[in-house]
Amino acid sequence: MHLTPAPTKPGEESVWDYPRPPRLEPVAATLKVVLAGRTIAETRAGFRVLETSHPPTYYFPPGDVAAGVLGPARRAGICEWKGRAVLFDVLAGGATTPGATTPGATTPGATIPGAAWAYPDPTPGFRAIAGYVAFYAGPMEACFVGGIRAEPQPGGFYGGWITPGVVGPFKGGPGSMGW
Repeated sequence: MHLTPAPTKPGEESVWDYPRPPRLEPVAATLKVVLAGRTIAETRAGFRVLETSHPPTYYFPPGDVAAGVLGPARRAGICEWKGRAVLFDVLAGGATTPGATTPGATTPGATIPGAAWAYPDPTPGFRAIAGYVAFYAGPMEACFVGGIRAEPQPGGFYGGWITPGVVGPFKGGPGSMGW
């Protein structure tokens, strides 16, 4: 399949100019995640991972994630670049109600399974994000980069956030598995 990257305008980034293997870089802008009407994570000390064909994935220092929002860590897959990941359920409102497991729910007390992840012991190139937490944008009420609302990366596997200054096409949607 031949793919044509979308043209960029001044000030925009093409995901096709991002490197492979991916690059980790600090983010000066405020990053924010809102769920059930509450800010559950906010930082000016985040990082982003840039990888060819993917919108940036944002990572929050664990101290900038509200207490009680993350369920217990459970083993997840392995990233060839970052190492072994753990998944967290995200608890809307910081507490769960028995039987309230509803994917995508944004009501207080709901649990969103596997909506956040981290790398407790990442590979050397990604040590700076050890224990940092990333959130899937799709099940959250809203995610922001510098006050600009982000949209989720297509598909349900990857966790990139798409903002107006980032252009694709983006991996994750139908037909993109072989990219």
